[in-house]
Amino acid sequence: MTQQVTFSLSAKKRGFHLITREILQQLPELPQTGLLHLFVKHTSCALSINENADPSVRTDFESIMNKIVPELQPYYTHTLEGADDMPAHIKASLIGTSVSIPITNGRLNLGTWQGIYFCEFRDYGGKRDFIATIIS
Repeated sequence: MTQQVTFSLSAKKRGFHLITREILQQLPELPQTGLLHLFVKHTSCALSINENADPSVRTDFESIMNKIVPELQPYYTHTLEGADDMPAHIKASLIGTSVSIPITNGRLNLGTWQGIYFCEFRDYGGKRDFIATIIS
């Protein structure tokens, strides 16, 4: 059986945010076994799975992404939506807009130190829309 849930999360500041609890609050009861596929419907943010305990990891991610893909480069031609827009598109493509997580015993089967990251690359990204597909 497949279930699909569409929902939004409120706007978050630019950066990497641990959203595992927020996601779980949006989902129906999970099956005993299956797969959660989570997709964000935007081109300037991303989803990832990484460290859930030490917030400095999220700060370091923000720093390295800004170093890898800096703003205000003379070679950007897509500039009408602000200095953060084209770099946000590139960062979203590098990280990706979806994650898949196994479901075991009615719970997300994440590692001890893993959580779902929402990566906001815009200064003012606004609320973001998601689709969660639960396959059992």
